[in-house]
Amino acid sequence: MTAFATSLTTMPPADSGHRFDADRHWAASLELGFEPRDGVTRLTPCRHRGPLRVQRPFHPEGRDGVCHVYLLHPPGGLVSGDALNIEVGVQGGARALLTTPAANKLYRADSHAVAWRQHTRLVVADGGELEWLPQETLAFDGSRGAQSTEIALDGDARCLGWEVMALGRPASSLPFSTGCIEQRFRLTRYGRPLWLERQPLDPAHPRFRGRWGQGGASVQATLWAVGLNDEAGAVEALREGLGASPRWAVTVRHGVLLLRYLGQECCEAWALCEAAWRVLRPRLLGREAHPPRIWRT
Repeated sequence: MTAFATSLTTMPPADSGHRFDADRHWAASLELGFEPRDGVTRLTPCRHRGPLRVQRPFHPEGRDGVCHVYLLHPPGGLVSGDALNIEVGVQGGARALLTTPAANKLYRADSHAVAWRQHTRLVVADGGELEWLPQETLAFDGSRGAQSTEIALDGDARCLGWEVMALGRPASSLPFSTGCIEQRFRLTRYGRPLWLERQPLDPAHPRFRGRWGQGGASVQATLWAVGLNDEAGAVEALREGLGASPRWAVTVRHGVLLLRYLGQECCEAWALCEAAWRVLRPRLLGREAHPPRIWRT
């Protein structure tokens, strides 16, 4: 077993308290629920532990529109031993959009090479709608951790989301040359797996440079959309609206539309995802795109 795997599997339980050795573990959790009340999507419950918070819910699209919520992590990033757990539940008839006020940062591991962990679980009931649109994640050289996203849908639940990851800081001549990050995605409907993926981002692995894998790209993005009535039409609309480029591609399998980006520019990846969201939102949710105000600050 590698040192990276050992650091993940031997991490002490959440109630172990703060430490400053190889067994350090600082936990934070956030549980959000959305339900319709009198035609308005309400945030309830909202429970947190540690440095994870939300601002008050907003309804910028009207009282009967989507409930916008900003997830706040005051430390601004993950360090060795951090363990973040986010759970979101959307009931039938509720409509929620979640984003973050700034980029998430994954800092260099400490001298013990202790890993961090981040787990996100999104549950959408029959008739519910969820948009998961966090700002980009910036991984510093030497970062070590595991990031997992689980999406559980029922009935005709609809979900659109993305993950934008920038590795290293090439502009500062600090590429992602050491460390290891593992990404996992799991999307199910009625418990049946529709999209399962595991991706190790390890500069020491051949796939990191190989043309058959990462290809040396320092920025990657994945966008998903589930619940489209006309999947083929959505793919064509994306290809027409986004313009041809060797850095992105789109496909549909088992009812899951996936758009991928591999390149060197974080701004380009973000712009691509936002443009795709503008194309897909009316087709998926029947509403024009309404960018959260925090994106313009």
